[in-house]
Amino acid sequence: MASILAIAVVVGIGLLAVWLVIVYNRLVRMRNQVDASWSQIDVQLRRRHDLVPNLVETVKGYASHERATLEAVVAARGAAMARHDGDAGRADAENALGRALGRLIALGEAYPQLRANENFAMLQRELATTEDKIAYARQFVTYAVQQYNTAIQSFPAVLVAGRFGFQERELFAAADAERGTVPVAFQFDA
Repeated sequence: MASILAIAVVVGIGLLAVWLVIVYNRLVRMRNQVDASWSQIDVQLRRRHDLVPNLVETVKGYASHERATLEAVVAARGAAMARHDGDAGRADAENALGRALGRLIALGEAYPQLRANENFAMLQRELATTEDKIAYARQFVTYAVQQYNTAIQSFPAVLVAGRFGFQERELFAAADAERGTVPVAFQFDA
């Protein structure tokens, strides 16, 4: 009888250990997916950051007296490229850059010769493509973060998550003013 009880305890401990490993590995996999999805956003954001100086220089040639707009774009780019605390700080800085770029691109409407410039048109198309890629990457981040946050908050995984330091992640959300709208800046004639 004692040997059956000892076997049952050993089997129970073994099953608990297997369950713990499975849950832990699932949470690690989900956390890594969130990190990988943020990396994809980083790639697209760097691409956008790289386009900004060329765009500013092109606009400067046609609308140099729009100094405040140009300076706002340069400042927003600098803030977006700087390190921020947490994902929310990064999202806020990138949203500010998006708004500043929208104002810069809108100058094309006020300056027909700028709009007709081939370099400006090419940069505008590249920026629009990059914005589309950023939007897709944000959707993927949102999905990955929701899945991860749900997993670490659900029972019984919450028991493992808390003990091993799995913490809730923030979404890369669009600013309130940007939700549900397509920036005029990125609507252009094909």
